[in-house]
Amino acid sequence: MNLIIAYLFLAFAVIFGTASNNYAKSAEGFTLIIPSILSAATIILCMYGLSTVMKTVPIGVTYASFAGLCIIATTLVGILKYSQIPNIQTIIGLIFIIAGVIIVNIFGVNK
Repeated sequence: MNLIIAYLFLAFAVIFGTASNNYAKSAEGFTLIIPSILSAATIILCMYGLSTVMKTVPIGVTYASFAGLCIIATTLVGILKYSQIPNIQTIIGLIFIIAGVIIVNIFGVNK
């Protein structure tokens, strides 16, 4: 698999990981059945995407990228869906996460 396909699978994993986080919040401690099932299903799809990426991209780079991008995407969901506006310290931290993901991917992937 080439690097472009691997990163498409990473995007797939981030989308489903973010969806799983959103459904987990909606599940209210897994007391509501439909959001609980959706959370479980989307995390399984997320893990499939991650395992596919790891065939090409080193595990550390894969997980660092996934975690950072999922944090950013979940924060955006929190802002848009739940009106959870981050403070300036949080925004600065998120900028550092984005910078870290960029650095890891520029210097951490064997091409």
